[in-house]
Amino acid sequence: LSLFLYVVQPTECFLTQPEEEQESTAKAKKRKKKKISDILEKSAPKPGVPKDLQDLLSQHFDARRSVIEIEELKLPDSCFLPANDLTHSFSSYLKEICPKWAKLRKNHKETKSVVILVICSSALRSLELIKSMTAFKGDCRVLKLFAKHIKIKEQMTMLEKGIFHIGVGTPGRIKALVEQDGLCLNSTKYMILDWNWRDQKLRRMMDIPEIKKETIDLLELRIIKLCREGSVKLGLF
Repeated sequence: LSLFLYVVQPTECFLTQPEEEQESTAKAKKRKKKKISDILEKSAPKPGVPKDLQDLLSQHFDARRSVIEIEELKLPDSCFLPANDLTHSFSSYLKEICPKWAKLRKNHKETKSVVILVICSSALRSLELIKSMTAFKGDCRVLKLFAKHIKIKEQMTMLEKGIFHIGVGTPGRIKALVEQDGLCLNSTKYMILDWNWRDQKLRRMMDIPEIKKETIDLLELRIIKLCREGSVKLGLF
């Protein structure tokens, strides 16, 4: 008799998911991964319009304020300048909304104030906007109103001693300057929100919770009242 020896090799055991479960897991992962970039790929970016800000303010104040207060915090359509339709450079947009800039610039003599206030999401973006308004601003003076590398006391001193026509910065620092009487809004005619620009994560300024809150706080502090009185106009760039 001849003997045959069979050596049984150990085999790996894999637990396989049923096909249906695998498909549902894959779908769930796809759903989780949906980002702003995915949404933008499917539809072209829409330019901001006054209703976007009006709705955002309503959502913010509805649960926090009385009916009378909410009414006083509404921004009628008459408060708004024409919005950027995404075809403008910053200079061309400013030229459109402020055709009499040369006269306004010449007549502005008050310290601690600016004629145009530009609100954006970061110090870096502020610097970009300042560079991009060269064709508009002429020989006027522009002040950086953000916190990065600049102390608030320095900004207050500059505002007190000099004449500035345009202020560009972040809502948190601008609000602090207003609260500390470093910046007076009585001479301000235009407030521009850098509404449509997106950062590296494709977020607009109002998609960033901290910036959104600070912007709304700044609007509530004085801007909404001045807009309703007709002395300040709001623009969405």
